[in-house]
Amino acid sequence: MTMTKTILTYGLLTGAVIIGSMIWGIVISEGKSGVSVWLGYLIMLVAMTMIFVGVKRYRDRELGGVIRFGRAFALGLGIALVASVIYVTAWEVYLALTDHAFINDYASGIIKTQQEAGISEADLLALRAKMDGLKVQYANPLFRLPMTFAEIFPLGFLVSLVSAAVLRLPHVMPARH
Repeated sequence: MTMTKTILTYGLLTGAVIIGSMIWGIVISEGKSGVSVWLGYLIMLVAMTMIFVGVKRYRDRELGGVIRFGRAFALGLGIALVASVIYVTAWEVYLALTDHAFINDYASGIIKTQQEAGISEADLLALRAKMDGLKVQYANPLFRLPMTFAEIFPLGFLVSLVSAAVLRLPHVMPARH
């Protein structure tokens, strides 16, 4: 399997796991906001372990069990990039299907939480203005797309870095023949 095929295979697999989990989360939450951010990042992290699997498989099957850090890191970044693009694309599809309701629900949820916490009227007005500004920014794809990409890609970067550092050592999880 070539490096490009490995990147596409494991990137698509990683993206599919993340998107499947996203859809599952939306279905079980019945479209309500508030699904745990931590759960979302945990799912992303678990899915990003496919970077490690892809790099290890490439190292063992294509390179005879030895890979340099740079190549392993580039391979991991490629997988992370493909998965991140799939994530951003799926999020854009979700937004389109829901008439971009997310940002309104998100802003309303923050305002409601602060109201219930007893925020002052002056602070509430400032928060409403801030959320209105966020809605305007979020409507702009030049703001939204990089922000969505930045939700996931740094995690893929870190997993790629750790995977490259670990798998450059041939005695770590050697291939079984």
